[in-house]
Amino acid sequence: MKTKSKIFATAFSLSVTFFSAQNGNIKKHFLELDGTSTNIKIQPTMYGIFFEDINFAADGGLYAELIKNRSFEFDEPLTGWKQPNTKTLSPNLDSGFLTIITDKSKTNKNYARITVWNDKNYVLENEGFRGIGLHQGEKYDLSFNLENISGNISAINTSLIDENGTVISSVSTIIKGRGWQKYNAVFTPSKTVEKAKLQITFTGKGVVNMDMISLFPQDTWKNRKGGLRKDLVQKLYDLQPGFLRFPGGCIVEGRTLAERYQWKKTIGKVEDRENLINKWNNGFAHRLTPDYWQSFGLGFFEYFQLAEDLGAEPLPILSCGMACQFNTAELAKMEDLDPYVQDALDLIEFANGDSNTKWGKIRTEMGHPKSFNMKFIGVGNEQWGADYIERYKVFEKAIHNKYPDIKIISGSGPSPDGEFFDYGWKELKKLNAQIVDEHYYNSPEWFLKNADRYDKYDRRGPKVFAGEYAAQSVGVVKPDNKNNWLTALSEAAFMTGLERNADVVTMTSYAPLFAHAEGWQWTPDLIWFNNLKSYATPNYYVQKLFSNNKGTDLIKISENGKPLKGENNLYASAVRDLKKGEIIIKIVNSNPQETSVEINPKNIKMGSRLTKIVLTSAGLSDENNFQSETITPKEETQAIKKGKISVEIPANSLVILKIK
Repeated sequence: MKTKSKIFATAFSLSVTFFSAQNGNIKKHFLELDGTSTNIKIQPTMYGIFFEDINFAADGGLYAELIKNRSFEFDEPLTGWKQPNTKTLSPNLDSGFLTIITDKSKTNKNYARITVWNDKNYVLENEGFRGIGLHQGEKYDLSFNLENISGNISAINTSLIDENGTVISSVSTIIKGRGWQKYNAVFTPSKTVEKAKLQITFTGKGVVNMDMISLFPQDTWKNRKGGLRKDLVQKLYDLQPGFLRFPGGCIVEGRTLAERYQWKKTIGKVEDRENLINKWNNGFAHRLTPDYWQSFGLGFFEYFQLAEDLGAEPLPILSCGMACQFNTAELAKMEDLDPYVQDALDLIEFANGDSNTKWGKIRTEMGHPKSFNMKFIGVGNEQWGADYIERYKVFEKAIHNKYPDIKIISGSGPSPDGEFFDYGWKELKKLNAQIVDEHYYNSPEWFLKNADRYDKYDRRGPKVFAGEYAAQSVGVVKPDNKNNWLTALSEAAFMTGLERNADVVTMTSYAPLFAHAEGWQWTPDLIWFNNLKSYATPNYYVQKLFSNNKGTDLIKISENGKPLKGENNLYASAVRDLKKGEIIIKIVNSNPQETSVEINPKNIKMGSRLTKIVLTSAGLSDENNFQSETITPKEETQAIKKGKISVEIPANSLVILKIK
């Protein structure tokens, strides 16, 4: 994700601009479906997921931790915490106070020292991530580390309070002995609250140290303690993704090299993982988010585990020694590149190595003795220019010397065209690069006009990973972008072109994936959530329909001998699914009138049952929201006779036809 060149979509109306209405009666189109083998396979990785920790996607989102700054590691260590009855410039003898102690010998270096003078008046609160979302009757695990220093504090009293300060669940924990100890408790809220707080009080007077104050729902994905938010992972699972790309995005690069994502700091015990500021903390002036940090509770082990859960290929992206070129553009010198390259080699060993290897042993100790069977690795995010090519060469040589079967993802920069794009492709072709990552954030008009983008690509060159794309309803990096039906429809049209060119395009993913309704920095996004629930956008359902119906082999569908790539506002692709014994046709009609289509099969054996799935909406500006998802696929089945198939394609719609 980058602040790319400002490309603005024009104002849209239903009557002009992109969509030309047909005058008079509904026009009928005669399509030919040719079952002759194209010898082009649809790769299992064709449709996947791009995950980046933007918009509170990890902490405050997919990672189900409910306490913000649980170990006091932010640059402002009390971010997220309040002491309502503690005053500045006072000894606070009528309450108490908190100070931060730093132990620089530890990766998790800070902890809180709490002095309680009056246990009837001292209170410590955490606000969570724009509040704490709680569901009535469900169970939540509280844990904290505490060292009893002095005095007679005998209990820690923890409560969950609603927006009005009413207690909805409380637990008292008896303190025993000295030295650091871990304590656990369970809450059961008496009502559902979107913006609760955690409140901590004490019984007795004295001094204690506290760290790693954590709250998790028990009902996580696969019921893993300290795991992932169930409703969000379910939406990913339902996409049936072919791969999971992680952890980004620009956070791979960092604003500076010191702030880059370093995977080795994200594994091992969660409490020992070093926190780091998130690049999107102040990435955009219109959405400054000073409380956006990375706890790395969702680290590389958890990403690999998630990919395995989803049945997706893991695709990690690593720093190539270049900080974000839109920020500092800091470079690691070529003579200082070895640690970066070693990180890539060690990651492959961590993912795939036997338990008797250094990094494979660590994976085993974390609970996964079996290899993750990683096949892909990305070098750099969306770097450009000669500095990138020079560094890519070093990575490619080192990786393939040791791991020749690993496929390397290289990049063509943040734009779909231009001087740097052309330079990157030219150089990567010379180097026989395997898969080149292309990114495009652009207007719906651009997506509609570029459905033939890959028709002209060199079939002998590198394969393409359409790694980040999304239609922008207003303009790139505009906060008013919407996930409306127009953007989704234009993406669907473009995706038929990706599928038609499956001999060139082998991986695709929409971006960004997640957005917190109050914590976002970038729009549009595939899935929106708040502290209690989530909803799928029309764009999500486009992705789901393509991914769930990707098939195994490309076949041809045409009109007058030509592919359908926008003429008469029709776009189409067709595949066989040899595993399911189905023929699957995807048709996009970007015309504001219904269109009639007659399909004439040739060199193909057709089944007798037709399933028609329609995704459409009455208005191009229509959206889904937390209250209702009005734009969802509608399905119907009917028997068909041998021979021609006649179907109606609604105005402004994506239609999937499955014949079995």
